[in-house]
Amino acid sequence: MSDPTPISAPAGYAPAFAFGFADPDANLVLVSGERPMPVAVAAPPAEPLTGTAAVSTVAGPFAATAGRVVTVSLDGEWQGTVRLLRSTDGGVSRSALRVAGATWAEFTTSGCEQAWSETEDGASFYLDISLASGTVAYRVSQ
Repeated sequence: MSDPTPISAPAGYAPAFAFGFADPDANLVLVSGERPMPVAVAAPPAEPLTGTAAVSTVAGPFAATAGRVVTVSLDGEWQGTVRLLRSTDGGVSRSALRVAGATWAEFTTSGCEQAWSETEDGASFYLDISLASGTVAYRVSQ
């Protein structure tokens, strides 16, 4: 083992840094070999829901992974409305998304949008596609 490096003037000291985190009682715990930094491994994203529709239909389910943002991408020449619906009972009931009571995740043009941040295990999503004309290509992903 080598000799420690001496502290030289002008300081006479060397600053030390440590990383810590809050324990269950909100006390500082320094990171060490016995107490490593707590981390969580992110779940892999769900398999995307993709397809095209030339007639009105309901596409899905998209089985979302909790802790990830749901993105909706729409493309093509089409007129109509596409709504993202959410279910927590395997699709038996499907709820339109709302934010503060206002309609949310309802689309009338092509584009890509992060539409929802899912927090619950077991939630699934559907696209309610109501077309007047044209063909829409869709992708729901995380």
